[in-house]
Amino acid sequence: MTSPQLPAVVEPALLTAALRRGGVLDAGAVREVKVLHQRDTVVSHIVRLGLRYVGESAGAPQSLILKTPNAAFAKRLANGGRREVEYYTQLVPQMPAGLVPRCFDGHFDEDSLAWHLLLEDLTDSHEIATTWPVPPSREQTFAIVTTLARWHAAWWDHPSLGDTVGTWPSVEDSAQRMETFAGHYDRFADLLGDRLSEERRIIYRRLIDQSERLSQRYHSRRHLSITHGDAHVWNFLLPRAGVADTVRIFDFDLWSIDVPADDLAYMMAMHWYPERRQALERLLLNLYHDALIESGITGYTRGALDRDYRWAVLWQITRPVWQWSINIPPLIWWNNLERVFAAVDDLGCEELL
Repeated sequence: MTSPQLPAVVEPALLTAALRRGGVLDAGAVREVKVLHQRDTVVSHIVRLGLRYVGESAGAPQSLILKTPNAAFAKRLANGGRREVEYYTQLVPQMPAGLVPRCFDGHFDEDSLAWHLLLEDLTDSHEIATTWPVPPSREQTFAIVTTLARWHAAWWDHPSLGDTVGTWPSVEDSAQRMETFAGHYDRFADLLGDRLSEERRIIYRRLIDQSERLSQRYHSRRHLSITHGDAHVWNFLLPRAGVADTVRIFDFDLWSIDVPADDLAYMMAMHWYPERRQALERLLLNLYHDALIESGITGYTRGALDRDYRWAVLWQITRPVWQWSINIPPLIWWNNLERVFAAVDDLGCEELL
Protein backbone atom coordinates (compact mmCIF):
# COMPACT_ATOMS: atom_id res chain seq x y z
CA MET A 1 0.00 0.00 0.00
CA THR A 2 1.15 3.50 -0.73
CA SER A 3 1.56 5.78 2.26
CA PRO A 4 -1.19 8.46 2.24
CA GLN A 5 1.45 11.17 2.82
CA LEU A 6 3.07 10.48 -0.54
CA PRO A 7 2.04 12.24 -3.77
CA ALA A 8 -0.09 10.52 -6.37
CA VAL A 9 2.90 9.95 -8.66
CA VAL A 10 3.93 6.93 -6.57
CA GLU A 11 0.68 5.08 -7.27
CA PRO A 12 1.58 1.91 -9.25
CA ALA A 13 -0.19 2.97 -12.45
CA LEU A 14 1.46 6.39 -12.54
CA LEU A 15 4.86 4.94 -11.67
CA THR A 16 4.44 2.42 -14.49
CA ALA A 17 3.73 5.25 -16.92
CA ALA A 18 6.74 7.26 -15.71
CA LEU A 19 9.11 4.32 -16.06
CA ARG A 20 7.77 3.55 -19.52
CA ARG A 21 8.39 7.15 -20.58
CA GLY A 22 11.90 6.77 -19.20
CA GLY A 23 12.51 3.70 -21.36
CA VAL A 24 13.28 1.35 -18.45
CA LEU A 25 10.05 -0.66 -18.33
CA ASP A 26 8.49 -2.37 -21.32
CA ALA A 27 5.77 -5.00 -20.96
CA GLY A 28 5.64 -5.27 -17.18
CA ALA A 29 3.95 -3.00 -14.65
CA VAL A 30 4.56 -1.80 -11.12
CA ARG A 31 2.51 -3.93 -8.75
CA GLU A 32 3.54 -2.66 -5.32
CA VAL A 33 5.34 0.34 -3.85
CA LYS A 34 6.93 0.22 -0.41
CA VAL A 35 8.68 2.90 1.63
CA LEU A 36 12.16 1.56 2.45
CA HIS A 37 13.54 4.64 4.19
CA GLN A 38 12.78 8.34 4.58
CA ARG A 39 14.58 11.34 5.97
CA ASP A 40 14.49 15.14 5.98
CA THR A 41 17.15 17.48 4.70
CA VAL A 42 17.09 21.21 5.42
CA VAL A 43 14.58 21.95 2.65
CA SER A 44 13.36 18.60 1.30
CA HIS A 45 11.95 15.22 2.28
CA ILE A 46 13.70 12.18 0.77
CA VAL A 47 11.94 8.83 0.45
CA ARG A 48 13.50 5.64 -0.86
CA LEU A 49 10.84 3.55 -2.55
CA GLY A 50 11.05 -0.19 -3.19
CA LEU A 51 9.20 -1.48 -6.28
CA ARG A 52 7.74 -4.85 -7.16
CA TYR A 53 6.55 -5.69 -10.65
CA VAL A 54 4.16 -8.00 -12.46
CA GLY A 55 5.16 -9.28 -15.88
CA GLU A 56 8.45 -8.71 -17.69
CA SER A 57 10.59 -6.17 -15.79
CA ALA A 58 14.19 -7.02 -16.68
CA GLY A 59 16.28 -3.88 -16.36
CA ALA A 60 13.62 -1.92 -14.49
CA PRO A 61 14.76 -0.20 -11.27
CA GLN A 62 14.09 -2.04 -8.03
CA SER A 63 14.00 1.22 -6.12
CA LEU A 64 13.63 4.97 -6.71
CA ILE A 65 14.20 8.20 -4.81
CA LEU A 66 11.23 10.48 -4.27
CA LYS A 67 12.10 14.06 -3.34
CA THR A 68 9.39 16.41 -2.02
CA PRO A 69 9.33 19.60 0.09
CA ASN A 70 10.22 19.53 3.77
CA ALA A 71 6.91 20.63 5.25
CA ALA A 72 8.65 22.73 7.91
CA PHE A 73 10.21 24.97 5.24
CA ALA A 74 7.74 24.73 2.36
CA LYS A 75 5.96 28.03 3.08
CA ARG A 76 9.09 29.99 3.99
CA LEU A 77 10.91 28.87 0.88
CA ALA A 78 8.16 29.59 -1.63
CA ASN A 79 10.46 28.97 -4.61
CA GLY A 80 12.13 25.93 -3.09
CA GLY A 81 12.04 23.05 -5.55
CA ARG A 82 11.01 25.12 -8.59
CA ARG A 83 14.52 25.50 -9.98
CA GLU A 84 15.48 21.89 -9.33
CA VAL A 85 12.36 20.55 -11.03
CA GLU A 86 13.11 22.84 -13.96
CA TYR A 87 16.68 21.57 -14.08
CA TYR A 88 15.80 17.88 -14.09
CA THR A 89 12.86 18.10 -16.47
CA GLN A 90 14.20 20.64 -18.99
CA LEU A 91 18.01 20.59 -18.87
CA VAL A 92 18.96 17.02 -18.02
CA PRO A 93 17.40 15.57 -21.22
CA GLN A 94 19.81 17.75 -23.21
CA MET A 95 22.92 16.64 -21.27
CA PRO A 96 25.38 13.76 -21.66
CA ALA A 97 24.46 10.75 -19.54
CA GLY A 98 26.34 9.85 -16.38
CA LEU A 99 26.79 13.31 -14.84
CA VAL A 100 23.60 13.54 -12.74
CA PRO A 101 21.01 11.01 -11.52
CA ARG A 102 18.31 10.15 -14.04
CA CYS A 103 14.92 11.73 -13.50
CA PHE A 104 11.76 9.79 -14.33
CA ASP A 105 9.21 12.40 -13.31
CA GLY A 106 9.10 15.92 -11.91
CA HIS A 107 6.46 18.58 -11.37
CA PHE A 108 6.10 21.94 -9.62
CA ASP A 109 2.56 23.17 -8.94
CA GLU A 110 2.41 26.96 -9.16
CA ASP A 111 -0.86 27.14 -7.22
CA SER A 112 -0.04 24.97 -4.20
CA LEU A 113 3.80 25.21 -4.48
CA ALA A 114 3.87 21.44 -4.02
CA TRP A 115 6.54 19.66 -6.03
CA HIS A 116 8.16 16.30 -6.49
CA LEU A 117 11.04 14.60 -8.27
CA LEU A 118 11.28 10.90 -9.00
CA LEU A 119 14.97 10.08 -9.35
CA GLU A 120 17.29 7.20 -10.03
CA ASP A 121 18.29 5.49 -6.78
CA LEU A 122 22.09 5.27 -6.51
CA THR A 123 22.15 4.20 -2.85
CA ASP A 124 23.68 0.79 -3.51
CA SER A 125 26.26 1.93 -6.08
CA HIS A 126 27.29 5.39 -4.84
CA GLU A 127 28.01 7.26 -1.64
CA ILE A 128 28.92 10.73 -0.40
CA ALA A 129 32.66 10.84 0.18
CA THR A 130 32.64 11.85 3.84
CA THR A 131 30.48 13.13 6.64
CA TRP A 132 30.25 16.94 6.67
CA PRO A 133 32.46 18.87 7.39
CA VAL A 134 35.37 16.43 6.87
CA PRO A 135 36.88 16.98 3.39
CA PRO A 136 37.27 14.06 0.99
CA SER A 137 40.55 12.38 0.20
CA ARG A 138 42.85 13.68 -2.51
CA GLU A 139 41.75 10.96 -4.95
CA GLN A 140 38.07 11.58 -4.24
CA THR A 141 38.51 15.31 -4.70
CA PHE A 142 40.20 14.79 -8.07
CA ALA A 143 37.22 12.71 -9.22
CA ILE A 144 34.77 15.37 -8.00
CA VAL A 145 36.53 18.28 -9.73
CA THR A 146 36.91 16.31 -12.99
CA THR A 147 33.17 15.65 -13.03
CA LEU A 148 32.42 19.29 -12.24
CA ALA A 149 34.55 20.34 -15.23
CA ARG A 150 32.74 17.92 -17.54
CA TRP A 151 29.38 19.18 -16.27
CA HIS A 152 30.41 22.81 -16.87
CA ALA A 153 31.74 21.88 -20.31
CA ALA A 154 28.35 20.47 -21.31
CA TRP A 155 26.85 23.99 -21.12
CA TRP A 156 29.94 26.12 -21.82
CA ASP A 157 28.87 29.11 -23.94
CA HIS A 158 25.92 27.02 -25.11
CA PRO A 159 23.68 28.88 -27.59
CA SER A 160 20.63 28.06 -25.44
CA LEU A 161 21.96 30.00 -22.45
CA GLY A 162 19.70 32.93 -21.67
CA ASP A 163 17.29 31.81 -24.40
CA THR A 164 15.63 28.50 -23.58
CA VAL A 165 18.00 27.70 -20.70
CA GLY A 166 18.09 30.14 -17.79
CA THR A 167 17.96 33.92 -18.04
CA TRP A 168 20.47 36.75 -18.37
CA PRO A 169 20.06 39.19 -15.49
CA SER A 170 20.48 42.73 -16.73
CA VAL A 171 22.98 45.28 -15.41
CA GLU A 172 20.02 46.82 -13.58
CA ASP A 173 19.16 43.45 -12.02
CA SER A 174 22.72 43.12 -10.75
CA ALA A 175 22.62 46.63 -9.29
CA GLN A 176 19.35 45.87 -7.51
CA ARG A 177 20.75 42.66 -6.08
CA MET A 178 23.81 44.52 -4.79
CA GLU A 179 21.59 47.17 -3.23
CA THR A 180 19.72 44.41 -1.39
CA PHE A 181 23.02 42.89 -0.34
CA ALA A 182 24.28 46.23 0.97
CA GLY A 183 21.25 46.47 3.26
CA HIS A 184 21.87 42.97 4.60
CA TYR A 185 25.56 43.76 5.04
CA ASP A 186 24.88 46.88 7.12
CA ARG A 187 22.77 44.86 9.56
CA PHE A 188 25.31 42.02 9.53
CA ALA A 189 28.18 44.38 10.35
CA ASP A 190 26.18 46.04 13.12
CA LEU A 191 25.47 42.64 14.64
CA LEU A 192 29.11 41.55 14.60
CA GLY A 193 30.53 44.79 15.94
CA ASP A 194 34.24 44.40 16.69
CA ARG A 195 34.12 40.75 15.55
CA LEU A 196 34.26 42.09 12.00
CA SER A 197 37.57 43.89 11.66
CA GLU A 198 37.97 47.30 10.04
CA GLU A 199 40.16 45.68 7.37
CA ARG A 200 37.32 43.37 6.38
CA ARG A 201 34.77 46.18 6.53
CA ILE A 202 36.91 48.15 4.07
CA ILE A 203 36.93 45.21 1.65
CA TYR A 204 33.15 44.85 1.89
CA ARG A 205 32.61 48.57 1.30
CA ARG A 206 34.97 48.60 -1.67
CA LEU A 207 33.27 45.52 -3.15
CA ILE A 208 29.88 47.20 -2.87
CA ASP A 209 31.20 50.45 -4.35
CA GLN A 210 32.94 48.71 -7.26
CA SER A 211 30.36 45.97 -7.88
CA GLU A 212 29.31 47.45 -11.23
CA ARG A 213 32.86 47.25 -12.59
CA LEU A 214 33.45 43.81 -11.12
CA SER A 215 30.19 42.53 -12.62
CA GLN A 216 31.43 43.30 -16.12
CA ARG A 217 33.09 39.87 -16.18
CA TYR A 218 29.70 38.25 -15.85
CA HIS A 219 27.90 40.61 -18.22
CA SER A 220 30.48 39.91 -20.95
CA ARG A 221 28.53 36.65 -21.54
CA ARG A 222 31.73 34.89 -22.58
CA HIS A 223 33.12 31.70 -21.08
CA LEU A 224 30.01 31.18 -18.98
CA SER A 225 28.08 28.01 -18.22
CA ILE A 226 25.44 26.57 -15.96
CA THR A 227 26.76 26.70 -12.40
CA HIS A 228 25.52 24.59 -9.53
CA GLY A 229 25.38 27.34 -6.91
CA ASP A 230 25.93 24.95 -3.99
CA ALA A 231 28.81 22.85 -5.28
CA HIS A 232 30.32 21.69 -2.01
CA VAL A 233 31.84 18.22 -2.09
CA TRP A 234 28.91 16.69 -0.20
CA ASN A 235 26.66 17.30 -3.20
CA PHE A 236 28.54 14.68 -5.21
CA LEU A 237 27.95 10.93 -5.21
CA LEU A 238 31.07 8.80 -5.75
CA PRO A 239 31.05 5.14 -6.85
CA ARG A 240 31.44 2.73 -3.97
CA ALA A 241 34.53 0.54 -3.80
CA GLY A 242 34.49 -2.01 -6.61
CA VAL A 243 31.81 -0.18 -8.62
CA ALA A 244 32.80 0.93 -12.12
CA ASP A 245 30.69 4.03 -12.64
CA THR A 246 30.87 7.80 -12.83
CA VAL A 247 30.58 10.51 -10.16
CA ARG A 248 27.13 12.12 -10.08
CA ILE A 249 26.18 15.66 -9.02
CA PHE A 250 22.90 16.35 -7.23
CA ASP A 251 20.84 19.14 -5.55
CA PHE A 252 20.23 21.76 -8.24
CA ASP A 253 17.87 24.29 -6.69
CA LEU A 254 20.48 27.09 -6.96
CA TRP A 255 21.63 26.57 -10.56
CA SER A 256 22.09 29.62 -12.76
CA ILE A 257 24.15 30.99 -15.63
CA ASP A 258 27.42 32.25 -14.19
CA VAL A 259 31.21 32.20 -14.31
CA PRO A 260 32.08 28.50 -13.83
CA ALA A 261 34.97 29.25 -11.46
CA ASP A 262 32.35 30.40 -8.95
CA ASP A 263 31.60 26.74 -8.21
CA LEU A 264 35.31 26.04 -7.65
CA ALA A 265 35.67 29.02 -5.32
CA TYR A 266 32.63 27.95 -3.34
CA MET A 267 33.94 24.38 -3.09
CA MET A 268 37.49 25.21 -2.03
CA ALA A 269 37.78 28.75 -0.68
CA MET A 270 34.48 28.69 1.17
CA HIS A 271 34.64 25.22 2.67
CA TRP A 272 38.27 24.28 3.17
CA TYR A 273 40.60 25.52 5.87
CA PRO A 274 43.88 27.01 4.60
CA GLU A 275 46.13 23.97 4.95
CA ARG A 276 43.88 21.72 2.86
CA ARG A 277 43.09 24.40 0.32
CA GLN A 278 46.72 25.44 -0.11
CA ALA A 279 47.77 21.81 -0.61
CA LEU A 280 45.21 21.07 -3.36
CA GLU A 281 44.07 24.36 -4.87
CA ARG A 282 46.69 24.67 -7.62
CA LEU A 283 46.55 20.97 -8.50
CA LEU A 284 42.77 21.05 -8.77
CA LEU A 285 42.73 24.16 -10.94
CA ASN A 286 45.21 22.45 -13.28
CA LEU A 287 43.08 19.31 -13.31
CA TYR A 288 39.90 21.29 -13.95
CA HIS A 289 41.44 23.14 -16.89
CA ASP A 290 42.81 19.90 -18.38
CA ALA A 291 39.35 18.33 -18.11
CA LEU A 292 37.81 21.33 -19.90
CA ILE A 293 40.27 20.93 -22.77
CA GLU A 294 39.60 17.19 -22.93
CA SER A 295 35.89 18.01 -23.14
CA GLY A 296 36.45 20.20 -26.18
CA ILE A 297 36.52 23.69 -24.62
CA THR A 298 38.80 26.04 -26.56
CA GLY A 299 39.93 29.65 -26.15
CA TYR A 300 39.89 29.58 -22.35
CA THR A 301 43.45 29.74 -21.09
CA ARG A 302 44.88 28.57 -17.80
CA GLY A 303 45.60 32.21 -16.97
CA ALA A 304 41.95 33.11 -17.60
CA LEU A 305 40.92 30.41 -15.13
CA ASP A 306 43.25 31.87 -12.49
CA ARG A 307 41.78 35.32 -13.00
CA ASP A 308 38.23 34.00 -12.81
CA TYR A 309 39.02 31.98 -9.71
CA ARG A 310 40.41 34.98 -7.82
CA TRP A 311 37.42 37.07 -8.97
CA ALA A 312 35.05 34.35 -7.76
CA VAL A 313 36.82 33.99 -4.40
CA LEU A 314 36.42 37.72 -3.83
CA TRP A 315 32.69 37.53 -4.57
CA GLN A 316 32.36 34.61 -2.14
CA ILE A 317 32.69 37.02 0.80
CA THR A 318 29.09 37.98 0.07
CA ARG A 319 27.87 34.41 0.66
CA PRO A 320 28.10 34.34 4.50
CA VAL A 321 26.06 37.56 4.61
CA TRP A 322 23.34 36.09 2.38
CA GLN A 323 23.36 32.95 4.53
CA TRP A 324 22.95 34.99 7.69
CA SER A 325 20.09 36.94 6.07
CA ILE A 326 18.02 33.76 5.59
CA ASN A 327 18.75 32.43 9.09
CA ILE A 328 21.33 29.81 8.17
CA PRO A 329 22.92 28.83 11.52
CA PRO A 330 26.11 30.64 12.65
CA LEU A 331 27.88 27.27 12.71
CA ILE A 332 27.81 27.50 8.92
CA TRP A 333 28.12 31.19 8.05
CA TRP A 334 30.74 32.10 10.67
CA ASN A 335 33.13 29.35 9.60
CA ASN A 336 32.50 30.19 5.95
CA LEU A 337 33.36 33.81 6.67
CA GLU A 338 36.67 32.93 8.29
CA ARG A 339 37.69 30.44 5.61
CA VAL A 340 36.85 32.64 2.63
CA PHE A 341 38.70 35.66 4.03
CA ALA A 342 41.75 33.44 4.54
CA ALA A 343 41.55 32.61 0.83
CA VAL A 344 41.08 36.27 -0.10
CA ASP A 345 44.27 37.09 1.81
CA ASP A 346 46.25 34.17 0.37
CA LEU A 347 45.29 34.95 -3.23
CA GLY A 348 45.67 38.71 -2.98
CA CYS A 349 42.05 39.21 -4.08
CA GLU A 350 41.99 42.71 -2.56
CA GLU A 351 44.09 43.79 -5.54
CA LEU A 352 40.98 43.33 -7.70
CA LEU A 353 39.36 46.21 -5.83
